[in-house]
Amino acid sequence: MKELLLEFFDWSWFLPETFRSYEWEKPIFLNLLWIIPSFILIRKFVKFLKNPVLELSLPKRVTKVNPWTYLRLVPTLFFVLSMLLIVIALARPQRSNERVEQFTEGIDILLVMDISESMDLQDFTPNRLESAKQTAIDFINGRFGDRIGMVVFAGEAYSLSPLTNDYDLLTNLIKEINFQMIEAKGTAIGSALAAGTNRMKDSEIPSKVMILLSDGESNAGNVDPLFAAQLASAFNIKIYTIAVGKDGMVPYGTDFFGRPQMVESYLDETTLREIARIGGGEFYRASDGDALKQIFERIDTLEKAEIQENRYKETTDYYRIYLFWAMLFFLAWMWLKSTFLNNFLLD
Repeated sequence: MKELLLEFFDWSWFLPETFRSYEWEKPIFLNLLWIIPSFILIRKFVKFLKNPVLELSLPKRVTKVNPWTYLRLVPTLFFVLSMLLIVIALARPQRSNERVEQFTEGIDILLVMDISESMDLQDFTPNRLESAKQTAIDFINGRFGDRIGMVVFAGEAYSLSPLTNDYDLLTNLIKEINFQMIEAKGTAIGSALAAGTNRMKDSEIPSKVMILLSDGESNAGNVDPLFAAQLASAFNIKIYTIAVGKDGMVPYGTDFFGRPQMVESYLDETTLREIARIGGGEFYRASDGDALKQIFERIDTLEKAEIQENRYKETTDYYRIYLFWAMLFFLAWMWLKSTFLNNFLLD
């Protein structure tokens, strides 16, 4: 009760800053703020034109009006204030606080990255692996609400990270990827796809995506790449494949005299295209770092989760405060009408 009274008797409700902060549900009533005073002035003016005269027998020594006679204006002032506050209450001053909640089911995304020795070729800067790592990190940091995991492979596959929303942890794990993580040589694409499918098969998320990034032909492992793609498709996992690098002679380190060395690079594009077809995704060819970045940006655009948005608008009314004061002023006016202030001639 005490807090309520303090709120009603807080004079800040009548400051201009307070009125500027309001939203008005029925602003049309605010026109009465000038109509009511105008009506009262017109009424007084008409009364003045009629010039009613009351002859009184007063002592001759009274030559000026007693200042106390102006107290007769107090009841009128209280009445006007009461009317103005009623107008403000009718206009319904309010403040709104809008709250927005966004949520999404997200997508499960598994990055399957080749870390075989051929990823050390330098047709990318500084090499294929480092360029792929940085592009993957940029891709991860651009996602929202998705679970992302990581599988790396060379002659065998290794699950680096389960599906997770902890992007900082995943980013740190990717930064630590190196050629010494897997001793077995070769490119086991089928084993990598099988390991990825094993990670994603129990997920209840309706949208599951695998992104396979490789620069060679499958020459290791005991799982056929196309069979692994069919297995992934059976679990509704979409597969995007990215062929990294160029065919032919590409730079690889320097010789004894510091001159660039060239080695031959071969890429089995046909198998990667077939894997993408079976997996219901798309095949891409990245010949340099910029192309690889654009491919990830395209996949990022294609595989966006639908974000649903709920808006909550909390509205607080303040008309009660002004109606409370209007009633007080009105009651005061009713009381003052029956006192000497309404007629300074009484006593």
